[in-house]
Amino acid sequence: MTRPYAPGEREGPSGYRPFGGAAPLEVGPPPERPTFWTRALGDPPSRYGERIRWRGDEAWRFFDPTRSKLAAALCRGLPETPFTPGEDVLYLGASTGTTVSHVADLVGPEGRVFAVELSPRVLPRLLLLAREYPNVHPILADVRAPASYFGDIPQVSVIYQDVSQPEQLAIAQENARLFLRSGGWILLALKRASLFGKAAERGPDVGLGLGFRVAYRTGLEPFHREHAFLAFRYGEEILPGAKGAEPGRSRPRARAWKRAGR
Repeated sequence: MTRPYAPGEREGPSGYRPFGGAAPLEVGPPPERPTFWTRALGDPPSRYGERIRWRGDEAWRFFDPTRSKLAAALCRGLPETPFTPGEDVLYLGASTGTTVSHVADLVGPEGRVFAVELSPRVLPRLLLLAREYPNVHPILADVRAPASYFGDIPQVSVIYQDVSQPEQLAIAQENARLFLRSGGWILLALKRASLFGKAAERGPDVGLGLGFRVAYRTGLEPFHREHAFLAFRYGEEILPGAKGAEPGRSRPRARAWKRAGR
């Protein structure tokens, strides 16, 4: 791996420890709160100006909670992440790929991140990310119409969703019905204003219906105002067709995506 052109932190004081599980995620010593770091998979490792620290030839990227709702959830006490090496992830609302790049770090070179984004304006940023992260597969599509990319994504272990739509919960349900394997996880970064409008009560309990069990929930203040983060487990007793295939259809294999400039 080439060392970054931007100044990076050399290995500093001791106190960094694994977050838990097999994923390359570390917790740093807290000055005021814990810091989180992912071991960089891409080269160069700095994707958006984040801090880098080195341990030998390994580069560790600071997971900025002000730039990522997943990092904010970790800072707010998320006890575990389902992102482990070798897993396939469906990422809904990929934007420019800030959090996508850290998820790609966590699942490693044997895992895949299928990053769905509707805006053609930000897609070039995702394509550039995919050049350095071959396990990232950008998809230009509308997350409200998952049937449009049904043939391009296999069953996944995790769905991560960060979209500002009133139908956020319905989007998660339908994508889970088509793509999430039983026992998998859905992580939702919910924008309360989009979900509840200007209602005085913007924090009622929300759920995804039959087959989904809430494992964790938290607000994301002070990092992201009017946002909540929820983690669901997807069980056996789910809606018809929820095994990941529509009745009468066999499960498609994922196609390799052609990327610009490749």
